[in-house]
Amino acid sequence: MSEPVVDAALAREHGLSNEEYERACSALGRVPSFTELGVFSVMWSEHCSYKSSRVHLSRLPTKGRRVIQGPGENAGVVDIGDGWTAVFKMESHNHPSYIEPYQGAATGVGGILRDVFTMGARPVALMNSLRFGAPDHPKTRGLMTGVVAGIAGYGNAIGVPTVAGDVQFDSAYNGNILVNAFALGVAKKDKLFYGRAAGVGNPILYVGARTGRDGIHGATMASAEFDEESEAKRPTVQVGDPFMEKLLLEACLEIFNANILEGVQDMGAAGLTSSTVEMAGRAGTGVELDLDLVPRRAKKLLPYEILLSESQERMVMVARKGMEDRVLEICKKWDLDACVIGRVTDTGRWVIKATPGYDPLSGEPLPSEDQKKVFVDIPVPVLTDDAPKYERPCVEDPRKQERFAFDASALPFDGKTDLLSLLSSPNVGSRAWVYRQYDHIVRVGTAVRPGAADAAVIRVFCDDSMTGTTPMPREKWLAVKSDCNGRFCELDPKTGAQMAVAEVCRNLACVGAEAIGLTDCLNFGSAQRPEIMAQFRDAIDGMRDACLALDVPIVSGNVSLYNETEGADGPQAILPTPMLGAVGLFDKPNDVVTMGFKRSGDVVALLGPVGEGALGGSEFVWTKTGKIQGKPPTIDLAMEARLQKLLVSLARRGLLSSAHDCAEGGIAVALAECTIATNTGATVSVPNGTSTASALFGEDPTRVIVSFLPQQEELVRRAASEAAVPLLVLGKTGGDSLSLEGGPSWTVYELAVAHAKALEPVVG
Repeated sequence: MSEPVVDAALAREHGLSNEEYERACSALGRVPSFTELGVFSVMWSEHCSYKSSRVHLSRLPTKGRRVIQGPGENAGVVDIGDGWTAVFKMESHNHPSYIEPYQGAATGVGGILRDVFTMGARPVALMNSLRFGAPDHPKTRGLMTGVVAGIAGYGNAIGVPTVAGDVQFDSAYNGNILVNAFALGVAKKDKLFYGRAAGVGNPILYVGARTGRDGIHGATMASAEFDEESEAKRPTVQVGDPFMEKLLLEACLEIFNANILEGVQDMGAAGLTSSTVEMAGRAGTGVELDLDLVPRRAKKLLPYEILLSESQERMVMVARKGMEDRVLEICKKWDLDACVIGRVTDTGRWVIKATPGYDPLSGEPLPSEDQKKVFVDIPVPVLTDDAPKYERPCVEDPRKQERFAFDASALPFDGKTDLLSLLSSPNVGSRAWVYRQYDHIVRVGTAVRPGAADAAVIRVFCDDSMTGTTPMPREKWLAVKSDCNGRFCELDPKTGAQMAVAEVCRNLACVGAEAIGLTDCLNFGSAQRPEIMAQFRDAIDGMRDACLALDVPIVSGNVSLYNETEGADGPQAILPTPMLGAVGLFDKPNDVVTMGFKRSGDVVALLGPVGEGALGGSEFVWTKTGKIQGKPPTIDLAMEARLQKLLVSLARRGLLSSAHDCAEGGIAVALAECTIATNTGATVSVPNGTSTASALFGEDPTRVIVSFLPQQEELVRRAASEAAVPLLVLGKTGGDSLSLEGGPSWTVYELAVAHAKALEPVVG
């Protein structure tokens, strides 16, 4: 079979612009072969090269006292003490999950797990952040049920608990859902592994599942807008096998413990191509591969297909010379395919050889060296550091001032019914339908189950048995949470991103954990649109400001652009959604604080400023109008930093009975959730009166509802005063109702019923 003739038109079909095609020709000094064109197509895609985002990402703070490895590796690494580290990352699988919800979401989980255990870490927790279209959109139910089933199917089968996440709905996601997967692992500080093809002459091994045609050009698809043909792209969606991944995980950890590798990387987006190119790029070496040796499960695979396949559960390993047989021996023990497919060179070039027409599945003998042909010969830097990088034009969103002009005070208001309406909103109420499908207690480390606190709390058994050697028991307590309010980012990307960072770290502080590191998943529309790039630029600046103010670095992440769909009125982009995943560390197990009121007679108080009662972009406005409008809240980052330090300090001193962040739905919803969690009522007085919607439902940040014993009130007041954080006593816990002094009252039962049925409009 002859290869197609490569020209500018074919390059455009592969997602390259005319300028990029000319650049590729110039870099090679000739026209690329068809296989080389495929390689340029994936390695210069947004998904792999970050060509439109790198210039902005460089402004993010990525270093800190605990940071061991920041962005640029498979996952970020932070020090958690006693010679142990937390290894974590978040990544998107948006486009595949829209096309094939179950497999798209399942392979997103599998991929993020490999990113973590390829660093030498044993995965201990999973988390996900999901965004779907309007609850009544005809596709939302099928997409949501498929995605949740895919996440559960993979995570439950491999035996890693899914402990946290968040779900939101908005019509902006009707044609482009978001599925962001997070994984956390632990590793010994002196047993970390990196994705580097180091050591000239060292053998390169292929380990894991055999290569098929699934996922070819998945990275390119993830770098393009959706159109009418998108749902016909199921061949570009990978198919996962969690049982194979379990074997791969255990084999990798045993190989790592044997100390026989120089580098390792999973085959994720762009498969064998990106993994080996990136390994060579980090090490400053070259790579030579022989595709005749690659294990296959599909007949008559072309070199183009082998290189671009995104078949799951596969790893690339660079063994120390002479140690390859030991790698093969361990893989055989775990019933994994493994073989040497190449070597590290000193040429600085990525060279791929294969025998034209050879198919090992046909039973043919392995061809001799003189039968092989060079299909690819590209300098490594051309595909890595020297890949295109753009500073795209930015233009402010012209709708901003019109949206800010909306006056929410004119909306009809009834405190009694509006609270029940908000609690039953799909964006506010119970997520039990989702998390009950996940095994969140496997490995017996989940200390606080989903729905009980502002963040998940896990006990990690840090001992050498994690990596298969002599046990030395040691425990660490960690918290994880993900969050982002895309509505605030839509109205004001910079402030919205500041609030996203602040809220996810505040969630950790509410459970008593110190935030020690962040990972991000930056979901935006088309990089070709100046207003989208302005959103991206401003969001990065907002994240930077918040990270610096809170002293929390970003150690890993992912950018997902082109999340939009062609519509009748032009492209319809998602809400700008810079998703944050946060990891926190506890000083001791007794520091853990949950959200529910614990007993009658406790003092209920608001920590943080009362706020202005901002309703812009709020759930209250959205439920009343179905639109994102109004002037959003602002945030005082210095006050936020003081509040979070105060919360952690109070938790460590054992002064808090409960703590819960005021977020969607404002103070009223936060109070209701505190009562629902433990079936304990309260009588309170909400600041600024109870006759206005803004007092109850405004979503100003930097506010936390806390409760504590009456005899601890003076200590809490003194600590708040010393921290320069306002404290306002609202009332006391007790009874079976939530009662507002001078206002309405709700039984805890009716609040719980409204809260429990939130997802019924979506899933029935």
